[in-house]
Amino acid sequence: MRAMRLDDFDYDLPLELIAQAPAEVRSGSRLLHMDGQGVLQDLQFPQIAQCLRAGDLLVVNDTRVIKARLLGRKASGGQVEVMVERIVNAQELWAQIRASHAPKPGSVLYLGDDLVATVLERSGELFHLRFDAVSDVLSCLDQQGRLPLPPYITHVPQAADETRYQTVYAKHDGAVAAPTAGLHFDEALLANLRSMGVAVATLTLHVGAGTFQPVRVDRLADHVMHRERYALSQATVDAVNNTRAHGGRVIAVGTTSLRALESAMLEQRLIAGESETQLFIVPGYRFQVVDALVTNFHLSKSTLLMLVSAFGGVESIRHAYQHAIEQRYRFFSYGDAMFIEREQTASSKG
Repeated sequence: MRAMRLDDFDYDLPLELIAQAPAEVRSGSRLLHMDGQGVLQDLQFPQIAQCLRAGDLLVVNDTRVIKARLLGRKASGGQVEVMVERIVNAQELWAQIRASHAPKPGSVLYLGDDLVATVLERSGELFHLRFDAVSDVLSCLDQQGRLPLPPYITHVPQAADETRYQTVYAKHDGAVAAPTAGLHFDEALLANLRSMGVAVATLTLHVGAGTFQPVRVDRLADHVMHRERYALSQATVDAVNNTRAHGGRVIAVGTTSLRALESAMLEQRLIAGESETQLFIVPGYRFQVVDALVTNFHLSKSTLLMLVSAFGGVESIRHAYQHAIEQRYRFFSYGDAMFIEREQTASSKG
């Protein structure tokens, strides 16, 4: 296989297909099913039941989106916008900062209503901030921050977004972007799947703002993937192992669940625990854990489009996206979904 380049993952999307709001009800979106040979089927999301069978395991990401966006000013008076990347402890976090001039270490930022942060250091595009006068920076964000809707959603966050930009099983605070494949599941649909004999297990991966960062190099081998922290319980490891032992399939709900599972596969064993992943999945990657993937449609030239192309096959995904555009599917975080079965190649069959 020749070395893949950024332009291999480009496509033209009409702007009106970028979903600006979710479907009226959670499970009201459409679902494009792509099997391991690339054959497509247009469904409604509740028909995901047709894609599953007793003995399968859904692995969902139970991270919860925090109010990670803060507006404020520098001591000099210049305006700043802070987007939290990840929380370090009760008083410190890493963040992206948008300002006319990047603040230097030692600079003081006045954020929200009464938050004061000191810039400790800079690492690449991220700034290490300390909030000295607070006991719990997460609580402060909840009170004074704003929901960090993706940059391609143009409206100001509203009350409805605070519900619909969270999964129904969101539990652990820490994400600055939703694991959007999970947004389509409501309690009734999950109950129906369980009644069919489909099991559900959880893991936690806190999605960082780096998920929206563009790839700025032409050679994919030169791209440095952002880090994200995940936690995988022994109960979920046991569920995966039991599923595989009995011939069931492991289905990742979202690229975040997939990356966490594949990252935790060490020396042919799935290992429970907490760690960071910097796994960059591109075509040619050999999947070890996940058999099928529920995911939304992804941005052109994004690392997530590269991941699904690795999973479903470059040409098959390219064809599926063209089909989705022609059939007027809705794209990105509030858009429609795909159910992708892993590409069946000679090596995967053997």
